[in-house]
Amino acid sequence: MNIVKATRKFEEWLARQTKLVKPDILLKHRRMREAVFPFFRATFYRWMQLWPEVCPELSKAPQLLAVGDLHIENFGTWRDMEGRLIWGVNDFDEAADLPYTNDLVRLATSAVLAGEEVHLSLSAKNACTAIVEGYSQCLIQGGRPFVLAEQNIWLREIATAASRDPVHFWSKMDSLPTLRGVIPSGARHALDRLMPERGLEYRVARRVAGLGSLGHLRLVAIAGFRGGRIAREVKALVPPAVCWATQEQGGPDVQYRHIRYEEILCGAVRSQDPFVRLRGRWIGRRLAPYCSRIELDVLPTNRDEQQLLFAMGWETANIHLGSRKSIASVRKHFHKLKPNWLLSAAKGMAKATSHDWRVWQKETTR
Repeated sequence: MNIVKATRKFEEWLARQTKLVKPDILLKHRRMREAVFPFFRATFYRWMQLWPEVCPELSKAPQLLAVGDLHIENFGTWRDMEGRLIWGVNDFDEAADLPYTNDLVRLATSAVLAGEEVHLSLSAKNACTAIVEGYSQCLIQGGRPFVLAEQNIWLREIATAASRDPVHFWSKMDSLPTLRGVIPSGARHALDRLMPERGLEYRVARRVAGLGSLGHLRLVAIAGFRGGRIAREVKALVPPAVCWATQEQGGPDVQYRHIRYEEILCGAVRSQDPFVRLRGRWIGRRLAPYCSRIELDVLPTNRDEQQLLFAMGWETANIHLGSRKSIASVRKHFHKLKPNWLLSAAKGMAKATSHDWRVWQKETTR
């Protein structure tokens, strides 16, 4: 099955899980044609098909509750219960029981592809070395969240770049189109529960964001509250793509048991975002100037990429350490891997992804 057929089959499955926003699906297809990096981000379902073929030995590594769709743009910031700014993995839509190596290879592959498109200046070898060293050190030390206060000053400077300031943020929120039509009852309930007080009036807007989940309905509630403005977002959740790739049997209710979003959050070594909540089949969160995903094009040009990839490797281990029953076997397996294993695997997956992208370009532009 090539990428075009795989995409059609996946979207047919997806449409049975949730009501898709068709214009957003078409936008996703266009973004997939633009360049290989956005194509990579948009096609985790295809990754789940290619990964066991390209990396057969690594796909047999010890399993744990993994992020699944991990990449260098799946990191962001939020405020914890104490109001502190925290940095870490931003999205767990595809969380599932997978070989721990899946997250590391996917993260490294994203760095390789970003480097090919001049989003990163760091070489593939140095990027992979930094990820492995960060992951290894975190496993040894038992994990530690990235609190951007008196520590991790370099990361705070990246996270609070001028392009993420409040004026820019609220300008973007104001430009979102107001939703026309009925708000799904589950989404309305989830938004109401995210508000700071009952009965608060808010405008509901449609938001188009992300790539992997582009096509899922996203709604943002924007309100005035005690001298300022607030925003809350809910997104329609579906079972992870691994259910499709492995032909998981059962109806929608059975498959929804595979949504592991809250489980992976609760287990990870992190200072949690108190606003991230699963309500039925909707995941909700607060949106604020410094509470969002960080994309490569907003990062300062003078960033230390080696240190950033080290931190991403460390944060991956922070998540994996939540699988306490599996971590001993993971440590044992990880320390037996050959030198340059990650570079070899990432290059193999980058090559397979680039081939798929060229096929997608050719067959969808006729």
